[in-house]
Amino acid sequence: MRINIWKTILLLIGIIVLAGCSDSASGKPKKIILDYAYYSPTSLILKEKGFAEEVFEEEGIEVEFVLSQGSNKALEFLNSRSVDFSSSAGAAALMAKAKGSPIESVYIYSKPEWTALVAKDSSIKSVNDLKGKKVAATIGTDPYIFLLRALDAHGLSAKDVEIVNLQHGDGAAALLSGEVDAWAGLDPHMARVEKDSGAHLFFRNADFNTYGTLNVRSKFAEDYPEYVSKVIEVYEKARQWAIDNPEETAEILAKEAQIDIEVAKLQLERNDFSASKPGDVQIETIKAAGDVLKTEGVIDSDTDVDKVVNDLINPDYFE
Repeated sequence: MRINIWKTILLLIGIIVLAGCSDSASGKPKKIILDYAYYSPTSLILKEKGFAEEVFEEEGIEVEFVLSQGSNKALEFLNSRSVDFSSSAGAAALMAKAKGSPIESVYIYSKPEWTALVAKDSSIKSVNDLKGKKVAATIGTDPYIFLLRALDAHGLSAKDVEIVNLQHGDGAAALLSGEVDAWAGLDPHMARVEKDSGAHLFFRNADFNTYGTLNVRSKFAEDYPEYVSKVIEVYEKARQWAIDNPEETAEILAKEAQIDIEVAKLQLERNDFSASKPGDVQIETIKAAGDVLKTEGVIDSDTDVDKVVNDLINPDYFE
């Protein structure tokens, strides 16, 4: 009797192993999990229009979408294997990569000016006015890195202000309620407070905004390189759709983010969808952000930023 039980167990193990080998041999994932984010209009179009489902369901591959509330959450999802692809700022991806996350940035979903320093109090007119003040920012995201770079450019550091770590929407609320003096904003929340509440963007620098990168888990890319390229293809379809249909893109953004259509249009005005292949321009921009992150101690001082960025940015799948 005991022998029969062991035979049954061994048979079940064999079936499981064979099933795993069959899936691997096919070179095909059973499911592809993509994130979507209000700061990535391209991802919203992809979700709304079903472009991914059209391609992958023909091959019997399920598609699932998960909402990312910020780059920090998107990269946490990627690191925990909750998603296969996630949308983040390039510098945020650098932070994750420098701390050991096995990820690669394979696509540029937009070149945004999605962050600036925002105040409601008219007495705050420049970065120098922030000394000794409370500033809301979401640590691990482009607005946080933007704040560090703005302070550094004006001879200040994070020690000269009190950074209050709040998720983007909560940071906007804290600014409006007076809990903080300024906020490192992110669209669409930034466009909303600008339009609806009279808040002003007192420091802007488009070059301090790092690109919107689509990141993939390195293990997924290693196992299914063909499907990384196919995800890029559907993103390209969504990007071109955004260029060809700006009014409808604004409507999709307004509906998903639950914001006014005029706020959505303002956010889209600050996004450039004209180029999507990652390369030297993104590498140089993200390296510059990495140098400030080292100075501020956000990443280890002995980090080889050049190497980390070169390992992060991977245009090969785009081909």
